[in-house]
Amino acid sequence: MKKIIITVDGFSSCGKSTTARQLAKELNYVFIDSGAMYRAITLYFLRNHVDWNNTPSVEEALKNISLEFVYNDYTGKSDMYLDDENVEAMIRDMVVSENVSEVAAIKEVREFAVEQQQKMGEKKGIVMDGRDIGTTVFPDAELKIFMTADITVRVERRFKEMFEKNKSITLDEVRNNLEMRDYLDTNREISPLRKADDAIVLDNSDLTPDEQLQIALGWAKERMQ
Repeated sequence: MKKIIITVDGFSSCGKSTTARQLAKELNYVFIDSGAMYRAITLYFLRNHVDWNNTPSVEEALKNISLEFVYNDYTGKSDMYLDDENVEAMIRDMVVSENVSEVAAIKEVREFAVEQQQKMGEKKGIVMDGRDIGTTVFPDAELKIFMTADITVRVERRFKEMFEKNKSITLDEVRNNLEMRDYLDTNREISPLRKADDAIVLDNSDLTPDEQLQIALGWAKERMQ
């Protein structure tokens, strides 16, 4: 079978990363979490008090950022490294979640990330998830999946994930965060979240992780023939 590029785009907390990671494992492909890259950049900006409304400040900061995915033997997943530091846990904090969509909307940030993502896909055999992978990063990808789910389902999933790390988090906080991110992601000027014309919609509101994986796996094997 030929190697292909698979893109998985969609809204926050609709299971993109889970499905993409499992799909990559089943196909023995490389999984790339593009969202982790934007979160790592956001973490750097926050740590270093970068004014992301100031273009020269952003451009200067990006010169000092090194991003790398490093396989973790213990978890069996690839962790996000920022300047040689494993920041996988830190980039999932609420303070990063509250700012990542705003940072990811910056033209210079997107250009920086997209260039690195495209290099990662030169040899194909990858599954990459994000917001604009099928529309901007890999517009010629052989398989494009656009994932979605009911907002109530997404809020419950995200709340469960966040509550394990922060017992004081509330459902209203999670819903407000998701709704704001949806608005920013779909209304940003640079590469907004939208379904590519040739993408297949996968609504997993009522699907188990295994059911959605089998559907995506079937689509992938068809394209690999």
